[in-house]
Amino acid sequence: MTPTESSPPALDTLEAVAGYLAAAFDAGDPDTMTEALKLVARSAGLTHLAAAAGLPRDLLAAAMNRGEMGLDSLLAIMKVIDLHRPADGAPN
Repeated sequence: MTPTESSPPALDTLEAVAGYLAAAFDAGDPDTMTEALKLVARSAGLTHLAAAAGLPRDLLAAAMNRGEMGLDSLLAIMKVIDLHRPADGAPN
């Protein structure tokens, strides 16, 4: 499932979140990335992403919902995505 498809995926694991965000970043469209971040901010998988990135969950959720993330936070998330996305880059 890519961020542009109509039915949101189950984002309840770190691997699912990583695959979903990787697909959004690969799309290269700012609106797609913003919507993907907002969806992840409301998902159960956000807890796993925040822990893996070493970021406070509440602050990460707020930044993702606003679409205004600092470079440090974005780089931490990108490292997690690279480590935990499926080998083929597709969401689980």
